[in-house]
Amino acid sequence: MIPAVTIRPAGVDDLPAVLAAYLAAGIDDPGETLHPAGAGQILARFRRYPDYHLYVAECDGAFTGTYALLIMDNLGHGGAPSGVVEDVAVLPAYQGRGIGRAMMQHAMACCAERGCYKLMLSSNAKRQETHGFYEHLGFVRHGYSYSVPVAAHAAGAEMTAPRATTRTPSAPTGVPAASAVGLPVGGEQCDVCGGPTYELHCKIICRVCGFTRDCSDP
Repeated sequence: MIPAVTIRPAGVDDLPAVLAAYLAAGIDDPGETLHPAGAGQILARFRRYPDYHLYVAECDGAFTGTYALLIMDNLGHGGAPSGVVEDVAVLPAYQGRGIGRAMMQHAMACCAERGCYKLMLSSNAKRQETHGFYEHLGFVRHGYSYSVPVAAHAAGAEMTAPRATTRTPSAPTGVPAASAVGLPVGGEQCDVCGGPTYELHCKIICRVCGFTRDCSDP
């Protein structure tokens, strides 16, 4: 018999059960799960989004599963929003009893109410039994899903990025540098680009842009 399932927004008091469900479902690895206090801070940020919600499923008042739903506004597709499901987890003792189905039907209903043109989710390629579950609910395989571990990617990019070097600007083509003619560099700045200048034959010349003016000019 399929139990009656109640789905409601999660509260701070639900977070220990939610985090335990993530660990049991393999969403989190051992040692990776957040502390409830840190999870509470993230849940508070959830609530600052217009349409980002964490839900819990209950049977007879007992926690049985959880999922998150983000509804995004779009400029494409005629401005119709789209939904993204994340972190679907059902406690092992309740799997196969319609909890996951009830949560996905709830997500579809939320998206339909908001006028979404589609509801998306991703599933690990190794979890073939999960793919069949979603397809049975009407989800269709579409395109490819890609991911990149951005922290590791950013660290690698930082290691391979060329180092910035600082050098003194050289004079533009055809403009002699002060050191090349043995003349002292003036302390004035160019009126055009603000670059360093030098004096040559009663001319103040910019070493950067080549702008020239007479020494007698104010």
